Amino acid sequence: MSKFSKFMKANKKVKANEMHPVTKSLCDEQGNPLNWEFKHITSKENEEIRESCTIEIPVTGKPGMYRQKMKSSLYIQRMIAASVVTPDLYDAELQDSYGVKTPEELLLAMVDDPGEYNELAAYVQKFQGFNVSFEDKVEEAKN
Repeated sequence: MSKFSKFMKANKKVKANEMHPVTKSLCDEQGNPLNWEFKHITSKENEEIRESCTIEIPVTGKPGMYRQKMKSSLYIQRMIAASVVTPDLYDAELQDSYGVKTPEELLLAMVDDPGEYNELAAYVQKFQGFNVSFEDKVEEAKN
């Protein structure tokens, strides 16, 4: 038996998907908000999303020098889109019904109430294991 047997993949807990109502504007026949299904993303998927939202900005007064800046709202949109199982934000028919072409645009069209969107962003961040929201970290860094 390996000294690392407890760390083997077979012993790793599988994180279950969760159902969560997102918006009051999409309801069932009884008027109850529809539940959306969310899945956990991996650390690797999160890093790929983070990198896709990072740009290089020239440093003022220092030619040839750049600093990285992450587009935080795009990062949150992409993290939410990657987390959503149902509805399928990548479905062309669903995107066409809202007149959009990307999962992120569809997300913003479906959850068009700013308060509900902020609640969704906070829910997904907590669901993905971020105990402090990204916006809180940005505000903390500013102060």
